[in-house]
Amino acid sequence: MQERPSIQQLENFIIYGKVRNFATAAHRANITQSAFSFQMKKLEEMLNIQLITRSNRGSDLTREGEFFLQKIIPIIDELDEAIDELQKFAGKAVYINIGALMSMGDILMNRHISYFKQHNDNNICFNVYNLEAKSMLKKLDSGQIDIASTFLLPQMHADGCEKKLFCKDEFVYYAPCLDLTQDKITADIIQRYPLVTHSPDYFMTNSLEDYFVKLKIHPYIDARLSTPYAIIHYCKHNKVATLISKRLLQELGITNDYYELLEPLNFSSYLLYKHENPKIKSMEIFVDYILDLYQQNR
Repeated sequence: MQERPSIQQLENFIIYGKVRNFATAAHRANITQSAFSFQMKKLEEMLNIQLITRSNRGSDLTREGEFFLQKIIPIIDELDEAIDELQKFAGKAVYINIGALMSMGDILMNRHISYFKQHNDNNICFNVYNLEAKSMLKKLDSGQIDIASTFLLPQMHADGCEKKLFCKDEFVYYAPCLDLTQDKITADIIQRYPLVTHSPDYFMTNSLEDYFVKLKIHPYIDARLSTPYAIIHYCKHNKVATLISKRLLQELGITNDYYELLEPLNFSSYLLYKHENPKIKSMEIFVDYILDLYQQNR
């Protein structure tokens, strides 16, 4: 009987087929580049067909490699789905890993999961990671997380992902220690008082700076902090303000001390995931639940 490739060899070949680079593919497979290259060579020797061309300029799939890639992708996907469904049938939990945008606040995702578990009798369990946008997108791309809950900002690249809009987030001016009487906050007021905002390398920081450019102001930044919870706590004890999600404040039980902005600042909140994920059926149950939840509340 002809020797067959291992599942690992086929999965790694699929990884190569997606990136067309040995170093990148090896990194995603979490093995050394030499070990990855050896696996691909062994696969070609086993099939007695060259799948990948190699030269000083790089590498790519041969015509036969392209054909083989298209044939094995649905086979591996079906195998993964079968294993996923078998585990459900046997009553074993399916764990879905969710990345929540650091500046968005993971407490919102905690509520979604809590409601989901209360209203769905199934064996889906969750791990939630509070991540900055760059790290989250890398983990989504590598398969370390299954779903990303994030603002989809202009400078973010989420190619190849399914993008499901579930709500629009209104940002407000939160200033519990400032004595303000205005109904709406103008650019002059934002300029007048110190602000506390996110860490410098966060995508959200760039978006807020774009907003300030639009208003033609340069507010003084009193502090840059790593989480929205730290920002809220800082505002409660200092005469500063911040621009933050109204939805997050309300989830934390804060119903006053914030003001609407005269020049609105809104962000679209999305759930991102990949269809080729073997947990796709379980993931879509959760995603559809979130979409229905927000549709009902509109």
